[in-house]
Amino acid sequence: MKLEDFDYDLPKELIAQNPVEPRDSSRLMVVNRSKKTVVHSRFNQLIEFLKPGDVLVLNKTKVLPARIIGQKEQTNARIEILLLRRISQDVWEILVKPARRLKIGQKVIFGEGLLVGELVSALENGNRIMQFYYEGLFEQVLDRLGEMPLPPYITSELKDKDRYQTVYAQEIGSAAAPTAGLHFTEELLDKINKHGVDVLSVVLHVGLGTFRPVKTENIENHQMHSEYFFIDQETADKINRAKKEGRRIIAVGTTVVRTLESAANLSSENEITPMGGWTDIFIYPGYKFKIIDALITNFHFPRSTLIMLVSAFAGRELIFKAYDIAIKEGYRFFSFGDAMLIK
Repeated sequence: MKLEDFDYDLPKELIAQNPVEPRDSSRLMVVNRSKKTVVHSRFNQLIEFLKPGDVLVLNKTKVLPARIIGQKEQTNARIEILLLRRISQDVWEILVKPARRLKIGQKVIFGEGLLVGELVSALENGNRIMQFYYEGLFEQVLDRLGEMPLPPYITSELKDKDRYQTVYAQEIGSAAAPTAGLHFTEELLDKINKHGVDVLSVVLHVGLGTFRPVKTENIENHQMHSEYFFIDQETADKINRAKKEGRRIIAVGTTVVRTLESAANLSSENEITPMGGWTDIFIYPGYKFKIIDALITNFHFPRSTLIMLVSAFAGRELIFKAYDIAIKEGYRFFSFGDAMLIK
């Protein structure tokens, strides 16, 4: 398929710059795959579209305040670091801005010496490797010095760090939020649970590759970035049992889809295999889904792997019909935007 098949024009004013309050007051578009229909609702009414026995799967990853700004040792030149991936306890793959200012062996001072980074090596993809020195726990130091790495299309300042975290975030390690989950409140999750829906969690640490555009004209030639995921035995057993009993598996976000489908691809019986590892699964139209029956997601960037994934699940024609309606109806797009339930 061609990259241009997944392009669309979006008015700039529909790119959400700030989250709505409360979280679950965002709009919800409900897309029915079999009936080819679109219904407008609110996220706090999600329970109306759920049934007792459904399984709702969340991604409990937690976003690192991964953007840190320091000064180059000796010259005090401003250096911005973005943490991408932990290689070992104190060694990280990073992005440096501006990269030309920092050479191998040079150090960056953060927070008046609270944290020191030394550039160790450069990778072929343009990223760098940095060794960090500090006292205490790295996560605590980072929490004091770091900022949330908001997507480049968000230009407004985020006053509350927690608004770029889901209310159920636990496992720290993401460079970006699993944004479909930002709509949930603790009260809504409690209602969903009392409604008889089984709420489960997996982990996929979201990388910044999620924002990188597809550049190959033939999308099948695109190489996906790798992300770490984990599914425990209890969660795998509950999902497998639900599938055998014909109950719906509802993924909250494309990261959950990629996690569940990656685990299922390791089984010959369309079951979830409990495991931890790296996935670079690329889901685009033609893919045969093994696990998920419904998907809660946001409205995605044109020409992105995310819009290709939802097109694979619902059909490209229906998705682009829904996006046309969303634009005409003034829905808010991207990370802090409105939500879509595809069922």
